[in-house]
Amino acid sequence: MKISAQFTMWGSVVFALFSLGYAFAGFSSMDGMADDATRSDARGFALFWLFLGVIGIVMAIVSWWMVKDADGGSAER
Repeated sequence: MKISAQFTMWGSVVFALFSLGYAFAGFSSMDGMADDATRSDARGFALFWLFLGVIGIVMAIVSWWMVKDADGGSAER
């Protein structure tokens, strides 16, 4: 099965927005937690979603670069 670079770019953007939004929600809700162990677990969970968001951003940038290069960059070399 082949997935186009443009589809991968937009899918990565959606995935990154979802992951970063979930990480932001996790970080913003930590202040209300009273238990230190629960706060530590929530911080780790939010950092995991932040990591996934960064991976999504990197994949979107790489896919965008592939789409841009396929449009006419190879003829210039």
